[in-house]
Amino acid sequence: MKFKNLLRLSSDEILAGSFGIEWESLRAKEDGKLSLTPHPAIFGDKLTNPVITTDFSESQIEIITPTFNTIDEAYDTFSLLADLVNASLPDDEYLWFQSIPCILPYWDRIPIAQYSEDGVDNQKYREDLAKKYGVKKQMISGVHFNFSFSDNFLKKLYFLEKSNATFKEFKNDIYLKIARNYLRYCWLIIYLTGCSIGSHRTFSHDCIHLMDARDDFGSYYSTRGPSFRNASCGYKNLKELYPSYDSVEEFTGDINRFIADGDLSEAKELYTQIRLKPKNPKDLLNSLNDEGIEYIEIRTLDINPFYKCGLVKKDMAFLHLFLIYMLVKEESDYEFWQKEAKINEENTAERAYDDSMRLLKDGKEVSIGQWASEIVDEMYEMCDALDINEFDTLNLMHERISNPDSTYGKKLLRLIRKRGYINAHMELSKNNKQISVDNLKNMDICSDGEFRKYFNVALVGK
Repeated sequence: MKFKNLLRLSSDEILAGSFGIEWESLRAKEDGKLSLTPHPAIFGDKLTNPVITTDFSESQIEIITPTFNTIDEAYDTFSLLADLVNASLPDDEYLWFQSIPCILPYWDRIPIAQYSEDGVDNQKYREDLAKKYGVKKQMISGVHFNFSFSDNFLKKLYFLEKSNATFKEFKNDIYLKIARNYLRYCWLIIYLTGCSIGSHRTFSHDCIHLMDARDDFGSYYSTRGPSFRNASCGYKNLKELYPSYDSVEEFTGDINRFIADGDLSEAKELYTQIRLKPKNPKDLLNSLNDEGIEYIEIRTLDINPFYKCGLVKKDMAFLHLFLIYMLVKEESDYEFWQKEAKINEENTAERAYDDSMRLLKDGKEVSIGQWASEIVDEMYEMCDALDINEFDTLNLMHERISNPDSTYGKKLLRLIRKRGYINAHMELSKNNKQISVDNLKNMDICSDGEFRKYFNVALVGK
């Protein structure tokens, strides 16, 4: 690992950055069936509300936080938004705290998000995706973590590195290296945070056939893997696409080639575990070329059903440390790294709890426990060298590695075995909604005025 110039910066400078969260969740009825009602009017126009909108479906709420300077601020705001959304739903409706869908109707009854004339392009894009990938796959939901280092950190590091590149090129190289390494090692995040092990029979059969057990209520589940959202049956491009991450120019050139070849309709259709994000997302490729990489988006996290906002702050803190580790971690020169990374990603998602499963490390087999322990040990070393006091967070992850029964996936497995996939998640969803209602009562922020005060959102129709 390369610490040399980072050692000349304070831990506060290294940890400084911008943090944001995006979170999708289906709306479900009391019996676990998908709610087919339109996006609730209380949240206003989905085109103009910057923090509460829809994703693919009218039944799929998306929360998008602004960016904040600390994880605490981002997480606390997100948690409060989740409370407000959950508590604002009708009495017989709940957020579905699971990345794999609830009970789905026939595909032609799943409501694609509807838009006014101003949003006709958004609606057409969704309709085209439905034809290409199928409507049911679109209902998979998750958590995205947006991150960038502070400009102060990047400029100081640029000065210390004495690079011959421009600052824009240097900044791009920082995020490109993180992207390459993240793709190599995101299997660890899948293992540590994965929590999507079951499926109702109304979902996708290519997921169901990978599961080795069934309950008595029409659902299936796996005893072998933690994250079927990240499995081979998850929402992925129809063709394996491996753009170059050696430079922004090569990356955008490859994306343009994928579009020209008909593999993608536009740049944002590339589904990867990490995305390079520009200043102007409406002109993604040109903005990346002209202005460089603004931030990165991590797309690996499952919704966690055991927490009332579907995300654990300690997991977010670990992911932050992990991205710093991706910066200092020296890279392998193994030629087929992207293909190998995809194999590791899917094998971990589907079979991490299988003692015989092996990952590939530069073409050689290695056990997941051995490799995961090596990574966390190096992260201990990094935190010690850089005076980053996050050893409690690393201890927590070390426990999940040494004791798989402490992982979210195993915890969910025990619950599904007792209650069944749908029943277990409806109990969790109802409990999470009650926690949100109680939180808002205790904080006395249930009115329109308080909503605007905290989020500057103009609500319509309430």
